[in-house]
Amino acid sequence: MKAAPFEYSRPADIDEACALLAADESARVVAGGQTLVAMMAMRLARPTRLIDINRIAALSYIRTEGDDVKIGATARQCVAERDALIAKSAPLLARAIPNIGHAATRARGTVGGSLANADPAAELVLCAITLDAVIEYRADGESGEIPAREFYIGPMITTLPAGAVLSGVRFPIWRGKVGVGFHEVNARRSDFAFVSAAAQVELGDDGKAKRIAIGVGAATDFPLRLDSAEAQLSGTALDEKTVRDALRAALADVETLEDLHASADYRRRVAVDLAARALADARNAAQGKPHAH
Repeated sequence: MKAAPFEYSRPADIDEACALLAADESARVVAGGQTLVAMMAMRLARPTRLIDINRIAALSYIRTEGDDVKIGATARQCVAERDALIAKSAPLLARAIPNIGHAATRARGTVGGSLANADPAAELVLCAITLDAVIEYRADGESGEIPAREFYIGPMITTLPAGAVLSGVRFPIWRGKVGVGFHEVNARRSDFAFVSAAAQVELGDDGKAKRIAIGVGAATDFPLRLDSAEAQLSGTALDEKTVRDALRAALADVETLEDLHASADYRRRVAVDLAARALADARNAAQGKPHAH
């Protein structure tokens, strides 16, 4: 099959993109097109107009600003994957991005496109929720922002206002003895994950968890932050039994997804296992130990 007919626009700046989007409720923004174009080819998406923001130079950047790493909507995933600033200041992203699709997918896919698409299994969405990232957007000539934990409300559903274009995202920089971990399970490497888990830990001088963030993806309608486990594990040495007990308790009443790929019970059990591994990796990295593959 091939896509249904559509109009094509290439705006000069983001405000022009917003105006085009506001004028046609069936228009869609395209950047890397790694999801949208495939959906159009299968007639699962039939936009009347594609608004191509690829060449808006102001949307392609990776930089630090204050205590944040800021990434523009059209920054390529492959660029972020290799960026020294991200490796230093947002190491969880550096760990997670190589798990996104194939190298060819990351060569075209954009950071903003993945965040806006809101797939429950998307690695970047999991990182955004785990790290309390803030989504930035532009609408009606004004800039706005939404915390990631308020941005995602369902599978492929966000709180981005109608007519708004996602312009970037900012991730807070953690200081001190910081380590990260990321694990996922899928049928084949590069396929969508059945379950994924991310962790970032800051250890105090006593070797105990001073600050901790744990997220689980692909197991629920959108990635989940395990706040109760974080609270229970704060101030501990993150030993395996304490970690697993906290994770099991945090996920005990969570309604996990069930589909042809995995049962709800499988997803819950594997989420505990992957989160425990991610936390062990994060603790070890914060202690200066090499990452175990």
